Amino acid sequence: MSTDIRDDTRAGFESLFGREPEGLWSAPGRVNLIGEHTDYNEGFVLPFAIDRRTVVAVGLRDDRTLRVASTIADEVVEIALDDLEPSVLTGWPAYPLGVAWALGEFGADLSAVPGLDLFIDSDVPLGAGLSSSAAIESAVALALDDVWRLGLDRRTLARVGQRAENVAVGAPTGIMDQSASLLGQVDHAVFLDCRSLESDLVPLGLGEAGLAILVIDTGVTHSHATGGYGERRAACERGAAALGVASLRDVSIADLDRARGLLDDVTFRRVRHVVTENQRVLDTVAVLRAEGAAGIGELLDASHRSMRDDFEISVPELDLAVESAVQAGALGARMTGGGFGGAAIALVRLGDLSRVQVAIDNAFGEHAFGQPDTFVVTASQGAERN
Repeated sequence: MSTDIRDDTRAGFESLFGREPEGLWSAPGRVNLIGEHTDYNEGFVLPFAIDRRTVVAVGLRDDRTLRVASTIADEVVEIALDDLEPSVLTGWPAYPLGVAWALGEFGADLSAVPGLDLFIDSDVPLGAGLSSSAAIESAVALALDDVWRLGLDRRTLARVGQRAENVAVGAPTGIMDQSASLLGQVDHAVFLDCRSLESDLVPLGLGEAGLAILVIDTGVTHSHATGGYGERRAACERGAAALGVASLRDVSIADLDRARGLLDDVTFRRVRHVVTENQRVLDTVAVLRAEGAAGIGELLDASHRSMRDDFEISVPELDLAVESAVQAGALGARMTGGGFGGAAIALVRLGDLSRVQVAIDNAFGEHAFGQPDTFVVTASQGAERN
């Protein structure tokens, strides 16, 4: 994160609220290396925090009012703490204000805390599948935990962010994004068991291996609060119920033959994606630890095929990004995030970066798609006070 965004956030707070903030807190977006739509199925995921961050400046008030503003929209939203509930939260303010509400759901006594002014800035691309929403939630959760002296641990703050997104925002997402944003460390991925919430850090070693993760932001925006994401989650729940298990985490690859006979074709393919994707996460962790990142390319490719064909959450722009990257020499590529737009990632040798980027640009031009934004991300530190 550049010092510019911190300076801009501080200056934005001072300009709007006429005083200095108590402090600045930031949290990163994330790239999911592998493990898509497995989190709400109590499965495995392997994201990492990236060097694109959301910053929040916070100032204490001497009343019971919350005021929130950001560079996202030219407005200041004000609400009394006593009136804070999901039904009155709409638009982008539902993310930070939803976190304040959700802290009360996890034990914070909101009748005993002071009001706050918050100003938010970010260089995490919106709607690109890099979890700009969790970056807001995690930065705000850590900030409020500090200034309200709540003493919650980071795993609890991740659950707070998920609760805010599920209830206040209305997006039925899992806990992966907030966990990556709060638990990430430099040059490591977060291997998360979404059932137990136990996590482990897995070294990536990309720089040492002469590799980079290239993000290809297609510019096709998406929203998890709209129908496609919820429909996929509902299909997974139907599949689990038909198979007599609590969640698809309890279904193995060996069970898929039986599942094929019990489920309709669409539900079966949704189930098959989740089951095989869980195995790909485990395989990726094993390869990273044994061989290093250069060995995971085919797992990335297989993940994309599964999301394209079985889960049906890709779009033509994402497919083209993946295909053109691999044809130009990427070791592997896949869409990342919830789907229906957003970004793809490609594992690329440093010496091949320019060729891959040019090939992607040319392919998008030939198909008359909008020009994609391509950039390298590195595994970064999780949420922190700045």
